[in-house]
Amino acid sequence: MIYHLPESDDVLLAECDVETFCSSGPGGQNVNRRETAVRLRHRPTGLVIVCQREREQHRNKQIALASLRRKLRMMLRRRRRRIPTKPPEVLKERVLESKKLRSLKKAIRRKPIIED
Repeated sequence: MIYHLPESDDVLLAECDVETFCSSGPGGQNVNRRETAVRLRHRPTGLVIVCQREREQHRNKQIALASLRRKLRMMLRRRRRRIPTKPPEVLKERVLESKKLRSLKKAIRRKPIIED
């Protein structure tokens, strides 16, 4: 699915379901009695953003829209392909040298073979 991020907030808001609810936390009686928190559900992508920072619903909606726009930009960003690289020769030599030393240590610890 190809999605293009709209330029204006009005178009972006039209693509969302907006819910308001009573939030908890600081803000006193205003927050406890009024529906100041905002939940935006972006229908095309399924993203859900909740904002209940401020005391006013209008300000919470602005913050939620900015957050939604930021998350959509992150989702739509094209990632660079990783170019696989080979380990350098020096590293290969170092690994082989450490394996040799470890095998010598283990050889010394073995029980001696007694021949008749």
